[in-house]
Amino acid sequence: MPNLTGDSAIATKSAVKGTNTSTPTPGIVGPSVAIEGQSDAGWGVYGHSVHGRGVVAESDTDYGLRAVSRTMPGIRSSSTDGNGLEGWATKATGVVGISATGIGVAGVTDGTGTGVSGTSKTGNGVHGSSESGFGLLGESTTGRGVVATSDTDYGLRAASRTSAGIRGSSVDGRGVEGWATKSEGVVGISETGNGVWGQTDGAGVGVLGTSKSGIGIYGKGGRLAGFFEGNVEVTGDIQMTNADCAEDFDVSGANRMEPGTVMVLGPEGTVCESFIAYDKRVAGVISGAGNYKPAIVLDKRGTTGNRQPIALMGKVFCKVDARFGAIEIGDLLTTSPTPGHAMKTGDPFKAFGAVIGKALRPITEGQGLIPILISLQ
Repeated sequence: MPNLTGDSAIATKSAVKGTNTSTPTPGIVGPSVAIEGQSDAGWGVYGHSVHGRGVVAESDTDYGLRAVSRTMPGIRSSSTDGNGLEGWATKATGVVGISATGIGVAGVTDGTGTGVSGTSKTGNGVHGSSESGFGLLGESTTGRGVVATSDTDYGLRAASRTSAGIRGSSVDGRGVEGWATKSEGVVGISETGNGVWGQTDGAGVGVLGTSKSGIGIYGKGGRLAGFFEGNVEVTGDIQMTNADCAEDFDVSGANRMEPGTVMVLGPEGTVCESFIAYDKRVAGVISGAGNYKPAIVLDKRGTTGNRQPIALMGKVFCKVDARFGAIEIGDLLTTSPTPGHAMKTGDPFKAFGAVIGKALRPITEGQGLIPILISLQ
């Protein structure tokens, strides 16, 4: 076959044009193709342009350009200052990489650039999906495997229906580390489960909280701020903002007693409201009146009965009746004939074994609620 050379001095006119209007009539050579270029060692087809496109391939219903190789990449494109390969689409995907058994798209850089860069104005910058493998895998020898950043939303969001949303693991470092400048380092939220779960299979600490100038661990709950199953060891002081040490007792009857009520021992370990003077069965005062709340409550247990905390030590607000004598600060108090009220002791012999505590505030007449220092004797 003779060589074919075409020249054109007009920019809009092709130097060589081959057409195929009916099969099997060839445009230039070969059935069903407009142009075919073959070479044993060189380029089958070579297109070159100084200012325009080297080769333009178009199709209305099939591939604009299809290149196939048995042992090398189907297409190799390179550029000195521009993108090596650029795919552009109006409504579909700009670049699609498909492989039967290998990598769909591989991005490699020999320098400090990015192996694969995905950007989007309103959609996903990079989307990776897999039926049984990794949707997205990022690896690095000395740098970060994956870096995710955002100015106003999550830097990284991972979700799973049946497994962990995010799993972090490390042989020598931390499995997961959260760091923040002005807010929480790590926040765990759950609608029905545990907000944060800490576990260690060895001798380490399940949950460790430290702070240089603040609180190491802070717990706040609707039912309990904290619950410990097992022994608790404290190497420093225990500071409690509330006032008294109380213990739960079964209260006789179904009615709950008002805080501040003086209680005495009843049958079978129960307590009931006091009603006689100098009663040696006095047990204490119902805790929680005024602005004094129990700091410690002993014998707390779940029960369907009527149990209330009785202040046994510390400060507590107590109902008193000054009609039996004006009460001054420091006066010893005992039970009175007024139900649930204390009075000033007037007879030291009768008071022995029936003293509730000492008055911390005076009351000269009538009935009232004053703070006292519990001192059963």
